[in-house]
Amino acid sequence: MASPHLFLCILLVVFGSYLATISAAGDGKQSFVVVSTSSFQTQDVCSTSTSTSTMKPRPNRAGAAVPLVHRHGPCAKSPSTDKPSSFAEALHRSRVRADYIMSRALRGRGTTTTMEMHEQEEGKVSIPAHLGTSEDSQEYVVTLGLGTPAVEQVLLLDTGSDLSWVQCAPCNSTDCYPQKDPLFDPRKSSTYAPIPCGSDVCKSLKSNHLDNGCSMNDNGTQSQCGYRVEYGGGLKTRGVYSTEALTLAPGEVVKDFHFGCAYKQRGADDKSDGLLGLGGAPQSLPVQTSALYGGSFSYCLPPVSSGTGFLALGAPSNTSGFSFTPMTDFMDDGTSYLVKLTGISVGGKQLRIPRKVFEGGLIVDCGNIISHLPSTPYAKLRSAFRAAMAAYPLIPSDDDDTCYNFTGYSDVTVPKVALTFTGGVTVDLDVPNGVLLDGCLAFTESGSDGYVGFLGNVQMRTLEMLYDARGGGLGFRTGAC
Repeated sequence: MASPHLFLCILLVVFGSYLATISAAGDGKQSFVVVSTSSFQTQDVCSTSTSTSTMKPRPNRAGAAVPLVHRHGPCAKSPSTDKPSSFAEALHRSRVRADYIMSRALRGRGTTTTMEMHEQEEGKVSIPAHLGTSEDSQEYVVTLGLGTPAVEQVLLLDTGSDLSWVQCAPCNSTDCYPQKDPLFDPRKSSTYAPIPCGSDVCKSLKSNHLDNGCSMNDNGTQSQCGYRVEYGGGLKTRGVYSTEALTLAPGEVVKDFHFGCAYKQRGADDKSDGLLGLGGAPQSLPVQTSALYGGSFSYCLPPVSSGTGFLALGAPSNTSGFSFTPMTDFMDDGTSYLVKLTGISVGGKQLRIPRKVFEGGLIVDCGNIISHLPSTPYAKLRSAFRAAMAAYPLIPSDDDDTCYNFTGYSDVTVPKVALTFTGGVTVDLDVPNGVLLDGCLAFTESGSDGYVGFLGNVQMRTLEMLYDARGGGLGFRTGAC
């Protein structure tokens, strides 16, 4: 029979091992990241290792890849003159965009939103009734070639829009907003052609409320297809729906690409030369090029302080590095992409949240800045994050935001945040770029439990997001840019 002393020693060893396991899995140091506060600042110089001219092609990919940058980042071709969004500005823009996307989808079903009903009762101005989203919240741009010979165009990236457009000459300062690059001049391109008004391509605009009737060309010999898009942030664009050669990369040219040649604008500035639509409707770039690239595409959004990411058309031949969750259309609107969130963890600890509160799903929206969660998940996340960051002073906020004053700190310890999606796919967000924006927790509340939320571009940063059209899934690959 074993002695009592030997039994006690065995018990202590086992108990000590259990405590060590709990420490590693629960509040272990691996679940926190020490980051320098200097990493929150945008670099002044684009390093050669991250510049657009030295972007390495994505491995195992048969399609085309182009550089992608933040419009305030060090590698932007023509950095925007406006200042990067403060958290308060980003939050406002994200809410405007989210409200508009919801309004667009519900109007497609002939439904009035709760917000609109409230505004009508209060006598406020309702959200515009046409398709589009808030352009002010879009942060990332790509540079493509349009026309023959190709003319560079800097375009905002948007998964919440379908129709691509650029400002076209001739257009005076009262009709078009000022931009750094010369206006695209279709008269100087040998491959430009307006789309006839009676064509099936033109008629397809009507089903998405993008048509603007017909107009005669300059010599009055042909009826041209007019388009119109009105955005929630106040931007309106209209012009001639046209075809043109689109150069993605050397040797990668899309012939007869359908886009809007804009002659009348309102509400924008020099953020870009136009917009590139990546939604799911027929007018978008992925759908138009599905015969070439299969309808799939991916992108990696770099942090503001970093250099270059990428936009790629076509899926990799080997997707073993990705984790996939099912993806569907949002309310059959044909544009937005929807996934289902099932859980959240902070600092390695899974939050206790009933799965039913996630039933509304998340719209995956690279044009939105901040992620929106239903009330219970947001409250649980905010509480856990604040507890983990208790060492740092909170900035008082009327909106109960979670913003910190890091003045005087050379580095800070930030908890990892992970999102779990349908199928058990868990994605660790980049720290700090995928968690913090302007020193604030980059999440907000979308509405009641079960309400639709949004996955914003902050949470996507450094991830390759693969929209697999054939497989109906969204793939995540960490550390891609």
